[in-house]
Amino acid sequence: MSDSAKILLAHGSGGRRTRDLVRDTFLPAFANPFLETLSDSAVLPEPPAGRLALTTDGFVVDPPVFPGGNLGSLSVCGTVNDLAVAGARPLWLSFAVILEEGCPIDLLETLVAGAAAAAEEAGVRIVAGDTKVVPRGRGDRVYAVTSGLGVVPEGREIDDRRIRPGDAVLVSGPVGDHGATVMACRHGMSGPGLRSDAAPLGGLVEALLSSGADVRAMHDPTRGGVAVTCNEAASRAGARFRLDEAAIPVRPEVEAVCETLGLDPLYVACEGRLLAWVAAPDADRALAALREHPLGTAAARIGVVEDARPAGAPVILRTRIGGERPLDLLSGSDLPRIC
Repeated sequence: MSDSAKILLAHGSGGRRTRDLVRDTFLPAFANPFLETLSDSAVLPEPPAGRLALTTDGFVVDPPVFPGGNLGSLSVCGTVNDLAVAGARPLWLSFAVILEEGCPIDLLETLVAGAAAAAEEAGVRIVAGDTKVVPRGRGDRVYAVTSGLGVVPEGREIDDRRIRPGDAVLVSGPVGDHGATVMACRHGMSGPGLRSDAAPLGGLVEALLSSGADVRAMHDPTRGGVAVTCNEAASRAGARFRLDEAAIPVRPEVEAVCETLGLDPLYVACEGRLLAWVAAPDADRALAALREHPLGTAAARIGVVEDARPAGAPVILRTRIGGERPLDLLSGSDLPRIC
């Protein structure tokens, strides 16, 4: 591959090559009046009434392109979803990339196209960005950093501290798809049934909240999967969650990858699923709303909230054979480079 088809240190210098990269790669994909000024900041219109929500995230997935998505689409989905599960309506994003010298420009173009498509699907605009280049051997082709700004409408309260004993725990679909797909790609195990679940959840969240159900809290189970997300939420809620293994949907292909690699699907990342804690009388209504949306057709009720026990684990799993085991926080390192 010729140098003209690769990222050079000069692409990060702020000179002619930087200008050309922005003009030829980023502007056509993200075209909007806020970005096209190329000024130091995007000057945005006054947001709708409500409280502002702000999130930021870095993405280092390996490989950067995988079945069902790529680093670009993943970065947009991850940022939009962090806003959505907080009850916010996502509005604007920033998108920055750190490129390694020698990174193929066609790979960057693929990732930028993925980010643009995900932003369009999510109904948000990428209004600011940046590009940096590090010397060969100081990175791994490309990393992305995104920030998102949204608005929580007036009267909407989504908070783990609202979770109460008796509440139902819901999941919007099969778990572990994203992490299992990425790990399978690394080990040459990918197949037609393996595909990342990465998707923007804003529409699904609005469908759930519009159902009238009392939704106490929501989270997207990314790093650490369902088990770690539930542990963190239980700690903030001061409660205990009892999950039912038989009720938690896991695709057979994901189970097969996890068995082969010695993984537990409940600790494997999702990038297009949400967990919701809903008042018990409203659980059926909430499930129906989720299942009517294309991203929630396989939604399930997977557990219940109980009073905390001082000496007990915060998350308990009732196994398929009728026993119980704690779902603890990870004691070692999480799966590396999956998001």
